[in-house]
Amino acid sequence: MAEDAVKEQIYTIPLRSIKELPRYRRADKAMTLIRNYLTKHMKVESKQVKLHTTINEKVWERGMQKPPSFIRVRAAKFEDGVVEAELA
Repeated sequence: MAEDAVKEQIYTIPLRSIKELPRYRRADKAMTLIRNYLTKHMKVESKQVKLHTTINEKVWERGMQKPPSFIRVRAAKFEDGVVEAELA
């Protein structure tokens, strides 16, 4: 992360609720849940959340049908309101 971050936080994001969805939607919905979680907790709009490719690779690691139950993410909020998140 960059050194000029205003707020930096590590979050453990629960993804258990996606197990209730059909198998073919789980990984896509997991990415949406991660973005929505960071939007809510960092108090920004969803279009200002930038997810690093490592998060995407971790969610899709075991395929579309078996995403992880939780994921740890390091998020940094910058002065211009942009949030960058990477795998912790």
